[in-house]
Amino acid sequence: MTKQRKQRTREEQGGKHLHDRTQHVWLVTHCPNYPPGQPLVVHWSRSEQLSSEQNHARDRRWTHRENPCMAGPMEPEGRDASGKPLLVRVSGSSGGDSHGSAASSSIAVVVGSTAVAVAGSFEFGLSIGYSSPSQLGIMRDLHLSLAEYSVFGSILTIGAMLGAIISGSIADQAGRRGAMAISDVICTLGYLLIAFSQNCWWLDTGRVLIGCGIGVLSYVVPVYISEITPKNLRGGFATVNQFMICCGGSLAFVLGTFITWRTLAIVGVAPCLLQLVGLLAIPESPRWLARSGHPGAFVAALQKLRGHGTDISEEASEIKVFTEKLHRLPKSKMLDLFQKDYIHAVTVGVGLMAFQQLGGVNGILFYASEVFVSAGFSSGNTGTVAMAIVQIPMIGLGVLLMDKAGRRPLLMVSAAGTCLGCLLVALSFLSKEQHWERDLNVFALAGLLVFIGSFSLGMGGIPWVIMSEIFPINMKGSAGSLVTLINWLGSWIVSYAFNFLMMWSTYGTFFIFASICGITVVFVERLVPETKGRTLEEIQASMSSSLTPFHK
Repeated sequence: MTKQRKQRTREEQGGKHLHDRTQHVWLVTHCPNYPPGQPLVVHWSRSEQLSSEQNHARDRRWTHRENPCMAGPMEPEGRDASGKPLLVRVSGSSGGDSHGSAASSSIAVVVGSTAVAVAGSFEFGLSIGYSSPSQLGIMRDLHLSLAEYSVFGSILTIGAMLGAIISGSIADQAGRRGAMAISDVICTLGYLLIAFSQNCWWLDTGRVLIGCGIGVLSYVVPVYISEITPKNLRGGFATVNQFMICCGGSLAFVLGTFITWRTLAIVGVAPCLLQLVGLLAIPESPRWLARSGHPGAFVAALQKLRGHGTDISEEASEIKVFTEKLHRLPKSKMLDLFQKDYIHAVTVGVGLMAFQQLGGVNGILFYASEVFVSAGFSSGNTGTVAMAIVQIPMIGLGVLLMDKAGRRPLLMVSAAGTCLGCLLVALSFLSKEQHWERDLNVFALAGLLVFIGSFSLGMGGIPWVIMSEIFPINMKGSAGSLVTLINWLGSWIVSYAFNFLMMWSTYGTFFIFASICGITVVFVERLVPETKGRTLEEIQASMSSSLTPFHK
């Protein structure tokens, strides 16, 4: 009885045991040299219980070590029979200013890593915007017909679909940084072929290569950003992807009016080279490292992203346990996406990508000038410039509201706004065709501005954010390839069919787009989960019945 009382006393003075579904965690709460508010966390596998002899040995080690609770690098404290560390001491700090410096360090690393990643998004936008200002120069210098140039412009989408198909496999095998590096090399080669091309074959080959590169980038960039950012900042950071795509496209249009198409192709190499250099300095995705069996690199990358004075034990444990659960599941195949465990996530991902494109955005963006002229304006330049002015501020507003208002409200407001914009444009065309007494041309301008502003607020970027959040890492490669392919396929369908639809019925085309946008609101309200403020593991567990035991 006396021995048991002494044992309880020793445990009360040294710490307490917390038991949950995932692990045994020992928190040191009475440490004279450890700063308040920063518990020293050590943990071990849930399948391995420390014996009383190990507890005594641990206490003796801590008693005789000088300043046992001072900050220091993460290091193992004792090992099991197989040599694996039983205890991990997380770096702390002995100064009160450590909280601010750790937070600053964490934000700086996340911001820097995101900046390097979105250099790929900038490349994406630059590649899409390249063909418009280069058309006259390329056709003149290489003696291309309109049909030949049309092939050059549209073949980018074909290349992007090919890139989308392989994007998941590349990101899973080579890592997120490796996938971005491969994309940069492919895009660089493509732009060099265009810059030094002597005929349409060089042009088309270079354009296909660029399409493959940006097809991979369109998947891996939002995935990487979502996997490195804290849950309370993830949405805003991920939306920067869409912002930089718009910036890249705008820069291509502006520079293309001042420099030759060959020089513009050389400019397209710059973001690739900048990203290649930046990739050497940023950490790999901790979740990819955990999945790939690199526990040491996983902890080091997560600690670097969260700050060296930050306790990462809870987040690291959640990622580790969730990954171990996924490893026990059968090896995933593409057809597994349509099983009941993943069908909800696949429906949300594919649905959002399909609705994003079938709402008509690429048709409107590609043929905005023609739409304004068809509506009765003497020139489409004024409306096109107004659309560009509206687009970037609305994307910025979406970035600010993403982690405050949430994904679902922004998506529904955005989809409702695009529906209203299409209705206004349809009414303008209807008034012109039916010869109404009142001229409603202004509705076309207002409608397109409402459409592009609303689209930029949510539907432009949020589907990519949600795509990067909802799929568990064992299915993320195949699922990401599928939804990215659907996005590019929808883009091609709308771009190809838009002129034919306008020939059939101008107002009918926009009534169709309005209907699709209206259905999008219902789809989001019924099926799309709110992911704001939740960890990726919580989101994915809530959408899969086989992972629900680990959902908090």
